[in-house]
Amino acid sequence: VQLVESGGGLVQAGGSLRLSCAGHGFTFDDYAIGWFRQAPGKGREAVSCISSRQSTGFYADSVKDRFTISSDNAKNTVYLQMNSLKPEDTAVYYCAFRRSPCIVVVAAYDSWGQGTQVTVSS
Repeated sequence: VQLVESGGGLVQAGGSLRLSCAGHGFTFDDYAIGWFRQAPGKGREAVSCISSRQSTGFYADSVKDRFTISSDNAKNTVYLQMNSLKPEDTAVYYCAFRRSPCIVVVAAYDSWGQGTQVTVSS
């Protein structure tokens, strides 16, 4: 399984970014793709997840109503649309794979991408 994230960058507070996670090496009819983030000096936290069986699995409270997860199975890609970004959203964002369902446990995910940096300036 290989995951490749893209779409990170530098944005001002209140701005938007869309992250992409392109997946290879697994069937897109049985998957859970989670987005996680890790800020400097902090642990990795779950942001959102989507699966082939349950649609959207969860959103962290800190991103509800601002972030939207979606998938394009034809492209084997999962997206994270991030709106109304805040400086506290600054982190390296990772996508990760496991078989369905979504679980809010970092260690439950089997394969990880390399991460993409998101920096939100105030």
